[in-house]
Amino acid sequence: MREMIENITALQPMTWKNPKKKQAVKVLEGFSLKREDIEDAERRLLRFAPLIYKYFPETVDGIIESPFQELPEMKKSLEKDYSKKIKGKLYGKCDNQLKIAGSIKARGGIYEVLKFAETIALENHWITLEDNYAVLGEEKYRSQFAQYKIAVGSTGNLGLSIGIISATLGFEVTVHMSRDAKSWKKDLLRKKGAKVVEYNEDYGKAVEEGRKACLGDEKAHFIDDENSKDLFLGYSVAALRLKKDLERNKIRVNEKHPLRVYLPCGVGGAPGGIAFGLKTIFKDAVQCYYVEPTHAPCMLLGLITGKKEQLHIKDYGIDNITEADGLAVGRPSKMVSDLSETLIDGGYTLEDETLLRLMKMIYSSEKIKIEPSAAAGLLGPVLWKDTKETTHIAWLTGGDLIPEEAFQKLLDQ
Repeated sequence: MREMIENITALQPMTWKNPKKKQAVKVLEGFSLKREDIEDAERRLLRFAPLIYKYFPETVDGIIESPFQELPEMKKSLEKDYSKKIKGKLYGKCDNQLKIAGSIKARGGIYEVLKFAETIALENHWITLEDNYAVLGEEKYRSQFAQYKIAVGSTGNLGLSIGIISATLGFEVTVHMSRDAKSWKKDLLRKKGAKVVEYNEDYGKAVEEGRKACLGDEKAHFIDDENSKDLFLGYSVAALRLKKDLERNKIRVNEKHPLRVYLPCGVGGAPGGIAFGLKTIFKDAVQCYYVEPTHAPCMLLGLITGKKEQLHIKDYGIDNITEADGLAVGRPSKMVSDLSETLIDGGYTLEDETLLRLMKMIYSSEKIKIEPSAAAGLLGPVLWKDTKETTHIAWLTGGDLIPEEAFQKLLDQ
């Protein structure tokens, strides 16, 4: 362990296989959330589909879902660039193309806001569970939602998802943003009607101030990226959706046909929720790996040292400065760390230079536009031995909303 910590603090890219991993069934038995909680979240999203479609007709009948596609040219580019034969097939789960917010945060962030809205509407008897939720788009309900406040701390994408959907429904929404957040994300939020508060410190400060702003206000709801079970469950629904993707593509998942999923990781909510969902469905036939920048490896460092949420990477001299703004987090989620300690299969870190190279590689080979943090999972297939029966999935977490000028600057880098 000492050698691994020395490599991490020296900002060296590394791979890690989890020595504490247990059978998924045993781990999940002791976890507070179950498959029925994932299915309940899916039903809630379906109830809101008419309202989502009313505001966002670009969705498919109000369902916010991303494409699943094979990446044969990207696989060839990886093999050439890394002189490594990848025997299994490589796919992308393209959350960069999720409607409304253009990132994986359109899953958890939007879900939690919708659940908050549903709770208010049901408690006030505006609707029943059997009603068409499109009615909540009427001005009389939007004016009622305007009496409630929503706040969140974010490095960018979570703030985008929550700011956009909250403002659309009528809530007063404030996004507290760290120094890592890109200017275009702040500008877009303001354009959509959200209030943006900026800090010259990292993600932790934005979360702290957002939480503080909601204290003592009965009509204020703080969305806690570090500990929210609602966010977590919103992300976990992706596992049900991926199961359908795999079935449509006739991809088997079992011991002889393993599924390897590479998940970019910041505080841990999104990758943790997806890993929970996938392990619930596929058990040990799926292998989940967290991916972090060398300058922001909070989850990996927490799991290796066992300190988890008590840790901040600055305690180890790591600066938390990276082009992967969505992954620029100094302290991991306690809830996700506790679950991941024995559930996930491993992880790896990579340098910003590699993130940018992979981002450009998938744009050149597949014409897929992603941001640097979303490129993290693309390296996974070259790091571990596989077979022709292995299915690799890189979770492409965001990028569709990047302005062309900003995207071109990243490509030029």
